[in-house]
Amino acid sequence: MHRVTIDKDAGVLSTLPIMVGDVYVQPLTEGYAETIRISSVSFPNGARNVMHSHQREQVLVILEGEGIVANEETELQVSAGDVIIIPAGEQHWHGARPDSSMVHLSIMA
Repeated sequence: MHRVTIDKDAGVLSTLPIMVGDVYVQPLTEGYAETIRISSVSFPNGARNVMHSHQREQVLVILEGEGIVANEETELQVSAGDVIIIPAGEQHWHGARPDSSMVHLSIMA
């Protein structure tokens, strides 16, 4: 058993080419779990990623702020407490609104 604490200040600036703006990622399960990946992702105002997809399902749990999660057909306004389930292979993007930061958990198994 392991305890990991979410800490926005512990996030590392993402160098992934899909990120637009300074997005910080804190891996929470790295080194502790083999089949599930959970990260806390912090988006300052207006930061986001571009349209992309994953080979596995992704669950986003909005912890703070307000943001947008969109696919090719729908754009959802999201806020703390919202949970978004994205099917494997679905093209999507997510990030903070221009006037708000957002923090979410990204869960992939």
